[in-house]
Amino acid sequence: MSFTAAAKEQIIKKYQRAKDDTGSSEVQIALLTARIEYLTEHMKANVHDVHTRYGLTKLVSQRRKLLTYLKRTNLESYRTLIQQLEVRG
Repeated sequence: MSFTAAAKEQIIKKYQRAKDDTGSSEVQIALLTARIEYLTEHMKANVHDVHTRYGLTKLVSQRRKLLTYLKRTNLESYRTLIQQLEVRG
């Protein structure tokens, strides 16, 4: 895994809506962003790693779909999340 369970738990606690929330759109987007950042660094060192590039594009696509859903359903939450995660410049 790209990051430890403790790091994952920290991300979940930062972006969760309620105490036991682990599956909301905000949490999923934050976790995907952390994995994307890790894989982006990996791709800088391993340019010819085709399998990782494929996985990275799938993760980016999944995050884009979740962001589109969040924008459609809860615009204010979308705006705060992209500002916190520094996504979509």
